[in-house]
Amino acid sequence: MGPNLPISRRALLAGLATSTLVMTRTPLAAETLQKMVVTKDPNCGCCTGWVKHVRAAGFDVEVVESSEINRLKIRLGVPEALASCHTAEIGGYVIEGHVPPAVIKRLLAEKPDGRGLAVPGMPVGSPGMEVEGVEPDTYEVVLFGPSGQRTYARYTGGREA
Repeated sequence: MGPNLPISRRALLAGLATSTLVMTRTPLAAETLQKMVVTKDPNCGCCTGWVKHVRAAGFDVEVVESSEINRLKIRLGVPEALASCHTAEIGGYVIEGHVPPAVIKRLLAEKPDGRGLAVPGMPVGSPGMEVEGVEPDTYEVVLFGPSGQRTYARYTGGREA
């Protein structure tokens, strides 16, 4: 049996607060993420690879295949210079191209003023664009909207740079 030490009121309250937070907080993996709708060309394999990454990160994804994806990009306000091969919608935002799932989660948590995120083009090593034996590109994830564009995150392959 250990020593019988008196506990201060401050220590007791701190312990109760900590245990309450631990008991009520669910891990991120168990949190419910909003449904994402991804529109892609029916013949695009890298889009399918990106969807696998997003699903593995816990997103509920509905895939819509369309040969008219450029019309959707125009309607959603995706700048031509930021266009990529697929377009997703989630939580009132547009996700254009091979945006890493962690950045999408950050966007949904922070809710910055903007229309969405984009990874222009198809950088090697980005989610869905992995090429064995090829060094991954460093690329920017761009937040875009009516007030302009700015770098929201920077990645090398699937890792934040």
